Amino acid sequence: MEGGAQYNPRTVEEVLKDLKGRRAGLIKALTTDVEEFYQQCDPEKENLCLYGFPSEQWEVNLPAEEVPPELPEPALGINFARDGMQEKDWLALVAVHSDAWLLSVAFYFGARFGFDKADRKRLFNMINELPTIYEIVTGAAKKQVKDRSSSVSNHSSNKSKSNSKLGKYAKVEVKDEEDGLDEEEEEHGDTLCGACGENYASDEFWICCDLCERWFHGNCVKITPAKAEHIKQYKCPSCSNKRPRP
Repeated sequence: MEGGAQYNPRTVEEVLKDLKGRRAGLIKALTTDVEEFYQQCDPEKENLCLYGFPSEQWEVNLPAEEVPPELPEPALGINFARDGMQEKDWLALVAVHSDAWLLSVAFYFGARFGFDKADRKRLFNMINELPTIYEIVTGAAKKQVKDRSSSVSNHSSNKSKSNSKLGKYAKVEVKDEEDGLDEEEEEHGDTLCGACGENYASDEFWICCDLCERWFHGNCVKITPAKAEHIKQYKCPSCSNKRPRP
């Protein structure tokens, strides 16, 4: 499999790094690369699986031939349901199964290399700090951020909205005072990239989709600050690729 060179993480930190790489690849397939992923999941083909690799790459392929497989296998036959439901529901279903697969691979390594109760608990807690693929694909992670932000004062909320209206790249505006930097971090620190799921940082360029209102790292969606200056309405890859269903 492309990008699927196997290695065996033996510590909690190595297993988490392996999971993060696979997770990033799966998120790409279901967000920024969703058009390509959709096309590869042809219902006329045999049972297909979505694989994520530690290299942050993804692949749609047939399941492993060896029995039992070297690693737990992802959900089988994801392509068969593609045309039988709305695209967003199908992507959400694939996301749920992808989350389950990531956990199974992580705890397979834990069992194989003898993680004790404390290590297993620590591994789960570290994984649980990450938003699930399902939360990112469906926008639930963004909703949770909004809910956590509901206690922010009206002044801060109004300022946040104002910043969004001033420009889709307002998040990278350089602050002259340390107080400004602290305030910006406090307002947006829980914001998650709709592509990679990582948190906001004040030194990174971000852009907001005008349709789904999710924020993205510029690097994740291949948009630079200069390019953003000339975009009147930005559509993220997921919104750009949406098509009407019969």
